[in-house]
Amino acid sequence: MRVAHSRAELAETIARLPGALALAPTMGALHDGHLALIAAARRSADSVLVTVFVNPLQFGPTEDLAAYPRSLDADLAACARAGADAVWAPAVADVYPDGEPTVRVDPGPLGSELEGSSRPGHFSGALTVVARLCNLIRPALAVFGEKDYQQLVLIRRMAADLELGVAVAGVPTVREPDGLALSSRNVYLSADDRVRARSLARALRAGRAAAPGGAAAVLAAAAAELAGLDVDYLELRDPELGPPPRRGPARLLVAARVGRARLIDNTEVTLAP
Repeated sequence: MRVAHSRAELAETIARLPGALALAPTMGALHDGHLALIAAARRSADSVLVTVFVNPLQFGPTEDLAAYPRSLDADLAACARAGADAVWAPAVADVYPDGEPTVRVDPGPLGSELEGSSRPGHFSGALTVVARLCNLIRPALAVFGEKDYQQLVLIRRMAADLELGVAVAGVPTVREPDGLALSSRNVYLSADDRVRARSLARALRAGRAAAPGGAAAVLAAAAAELAGLDVDYLELRDPELGPPPRRGPARLLVAARVGRARLIDNTEVTLAP
């Protein structure tokens, strides 16, 4: 597996990779959810390039940029085991050589809803770095986890609206045996917090089970499992995160603060009339 740090090393690495290239962007602190991205990319392309970069643009002034877990040596070993062909692990100056960009991607109205309501500017920063990575690397495919479902929807829209020439694939959320969605921020959970955090997955399961009763039943069943948690939002939307449909496919999304961690999760539900 080749490892690049500078832009020049990245260009040399890409030139040596054969065939169609798949990109798996990460912020490091890799877990099995990230490895599922690499596996999905491996199945769909000739070569797989993983980026490990903690993007400062998507952190707000009160968020955990400095404390965000970093473990590059372990991440490189995990990428090699998962079958990645190359890793780009740049410094901030390699991604933004002229400093923070003054022109950034506007995520549109959806960028200020759900996660965007609690994290102003987050999606502009996330889309800006993804657009930059796609322009630098020119992958045929980019893979993202469905746990960050709103991000996935916005990246798909950006790729289409800006004609980036990259296909965007979503990979199902990977969970712990107790149902908790894998996240780099799970390291912030104490033992008691972790027990409480299971309520998010229980709420999604309850909402999905109540789907034959319609949207109101879904939200009521999910909310009942979240009693006692500091919930940011619990919403039912259509698959593109517009208003909920009367029937058919929909998406149930939740965010809550548990101890030091702010956790998000979501699931697909199918509404009956």
